[in-house]
Amino acid sequence: MKTRWKALCALALATLLGAALPSTASATDPLTLDAGYVTDDAGVLSSGEDQSLEARLQELTENSSADLFVVFVDEFTSPSDRIGWADQVAVDNGLGPDQYLLAIATEQRSYFISGAEGGPLSGDRLDDIEQKIQPLLAQEDWDGAVVLAADEIQGDGGAGALRVLLVIVAVVAVALVVWLVVALVRRRRREAAIRARGAMPATPDPADPFSTMTDAQVEDLAGAALVRADDAITSSREELAFAIAQFGDAATAEFTAVVDRARQKLAEAFDLRQKLDDEIEDTIHDRRAWHIRIVQIADEVDDILDDNVEAFDALRRLEQNAPQELERVRAERASLEATLPVADAALSALSAAYAPGALTTVAENPAQARERASLADRAIDAASDAIAGGRSGEAAFAIRTAEQAVAQAHQLAAALTTLRDDLAGIEARAQALVVELQSDVQTAGQLPDQDGSLAAAASAVRQQLEAARADLDGPSRNPQRAFDALSAANTTIDQTIARSKENAERALRTRQMLDQTLLQADSEIRTAREFIETRRGSVGSTARTRLSQAEASRAQAEAARSQSPDAALTDARRALDLARQAISSASADVSTYSSSSGWDAGWGGGPFGGGRSNDSGLAGDILGGIIGGLLSGGGGGGSRSSRGSSWRSSGGGFRSSGFGGGGRSGGARRRSGGGRF
Repeated sequence: MKTRWKALCALALATLLGAALPSTASATDPLTLDAGYVTDDAGVLSSGEDQSLEARLQELTENSSADLFVVFVDEFTSPSDRIGWADQVAVDNGLGPDQYLLAIATEQRSYFISGAEGGPLSGDRLDDIEQKIQPLLAQEDWDGAVVLAADEIQGDGGAGALRVLLVIVAVVAVALVVWLVVALVRRRRREAAIRARGAMPATPDPADPFSTMTDAQVEDLAGAALVRADDAITSSREELAFAIAQFGDAATAEFTAVVDRARQKLAEAFDLRQKLDDEIEDTIHDRRAWHIRIVQIADEVDDILDDNVEAFDALRRLEQNAPQELERVRAERASLEATLPVADAALSALSAAYAPGALTTVAENPAQARERASLADRAIDAASDAIAGGRSGEAAFAIRTAEQAVAQAHQLAAALTTLRDDLAGIEARAQALVVELQSDVQTAGQLPDQDGSLAAAASAVRQQLEAARADLDGPSRNPQRAFDALSAANTTIDQTIARSKENAERALRTRQMLDQTLLQADSEIRTAREFIETRRGSVGSTARTRLSQAEASRAQAEAARSQSPDAALTDARRALDLARQAISSASADVSTYSSSSGWDAGWGGGPFGGGRSNDSGLAGDILGGIIGGLLSGGGGGGSRSSRGSSWRSSGGGFRSSGFGGGGRSGGARRRSGGGRF
């Protein structure tokens, strides 16, 4: 009985104590986070789950720019709303802007992710994470919700970014492989085309007939041309041998020289062919160039031989028709009898009108024409004897010699008439130059001549005109010499006049620029003077010095204006620059003075204080300070505004019975610096 009573008392006491003690699901004030990433104040995680979450959140820290801390409590109190509670815990525990706190009230069934302004995750991103973990929280899958939040913050554990990176790398690799394959195919095609074309130009040249031919075609052409040229020389040598036997060495000497020249040309081609065939390896470009040169040499050999075919055939015709050709040459020789006296008369007329120096090229023409006539006579006699003796080849050579001598005599006589006409034309052109030079001398006298070059050129021209008059009007005229001297004088004075006109135009431009610069300088100096005078109290010595120097340079420019426009322009530009410097310096002084003084500083320490003893100076300072202050805005104050901080206020609040979504109603925590390690 006594034992039962004791048991009942103990039960009653336990009941009273149980009523007095708080329930298991107790409210929780903002707390201090544990040393790790997870603080399980509600006791909802097992030891293994806690360790697993610590490892996952450590991985998040290592693989991203954000940290995630998690706290489990029964209920949120002081404050009781999830936003204020989570933000208060984050602030109290010194979380930085890149550190987030996931606060979960397991009994109150409310949660919130607290994050600072300017963190790596935007508010919308946090909303999205909260919505994704909400179903797991509703199922009380605490560790699953935390892992999902970490995955979302990190970005699928980095797998998404890695997949994107791998895809980009794969695309780049495939593109690189495709590019390499295409490049190799193109390169092989180019190499094949180059091998097939050899040194053939890729683009045909209309001026080069070989540019459309391959190396093989050029080589075949060179071989055929070399054979053709060698055969042509061989045939020419055979014909020359017959001609020498028939006409003699003298009659065929020029043809022998032609064949020898062709053989020398062909020897060069054979040397090139030998270089192409020797054991030394040649480049494709050298081989093509040498083949082309062989073709060109063969063409030159053909031209040399072809140019003398007609003369060689004419020699043969002379032999076949020697009697008839001899009579023809005799008739041509007879025509010289009328030509030679005309040549003598023409030379006499020229000698009477012109100086000997003008006739040097024809002074011996009549005598040389008579010598050619005598040679023709001797050749005609020799041809007649050869025909009578049956020596047709010798007769042909003699006839040809007579024919050439007669032709030369006629040419010598005709040169006298040609010179007469040429001298008349030169004389007319010289007279025209005289008129032109006289006009140039007048023009030179009207142009400014600062260095005397125009006067010197005009003097030289006058001397040339005097000398030209003697060569054009005197008893022994020399039009060619007068024309040459006048042409040189005309060139000289034309160049001098052109330079003088250019200098005059440049001087005019200089004077125009000087006038404009002086006007600008006057305006700037006047502006600077007025600015400084109305702000005497706030303008320092630098601006005043620049203004003084500007006025001095302006005076120098005016003094040098008439004598040296270039120097005056330099002084005017310096005056303009100094005046602008003065304005700039004065403006800076006024701005500095105004910013360092205030109208409310009082007479003792303000812009008008300082204990001046000169009344006029004080008045100037007052005037300058007033106007300067008005222009610069005077002394002034400002108002400071403090930044307000806004808290991120979002979260999916829990329903009264179960987890539910909620809207954001506050702002994110805002702290400066620091973070939890």
